[in-house]
Amino acid sequence: MCGLPKRQAKLLAGLLCLVNTASVFAADDLPEGAFRITPGELTWKPGRVPGHEIAPIVGDSTKPGPYVEHVKFPPNSISQPHSHPDSRMYTIISGTWHVGYGDTFDPTKLKTLPPGSFYTEPANVTHFSQIKDDGVVVQVIGNGPTATRFVPAVNGQK
Repeated sequence: MCGLPKRQAKLLAGLLCLVNTASVFAADDLPEGAFRITPGELTWKPGRVPGHEIAPIVGDSTKPGPYVEHVKFPPNSISQPHSHPDSRMYTIISGTWHVGYGDTFDPTKLKTLPPGSFYTEPANVTHFSQIKDDGVVVQVIGNGPTATRFVPAVNGQK
């Protein structure tokens, strides 16, 4: 290594490795209880509804306690009327979300929410959504355990 004697080369290589490792840990040296994550670090898995994907961020929505997760909805899809047992807060991260409240899907009740928008879903309140050309990613904050309870099909709804 750079013309150094073998012992010094090994020592230098070891020190470089240690410095490199220390710099990686320093970049992630957070105070106790602190957490940060980039979109590229999210781990996506199948959601509770076919076609949806969930990336848990904080907590576990299947267990008691607070949780934060990102949920991905595919383009050109509709979430039929359903409710959740927990109150939720939503922030639209990307895409345009169209959401309405009621037991029957009614496009006239949809409100268009672009990225950066926020809305709430009270516990056990039936709602529905439509995703058009672009997929949508929303951040959901709630207090688990949660579930998705669909309204039985009415008037030809799927």
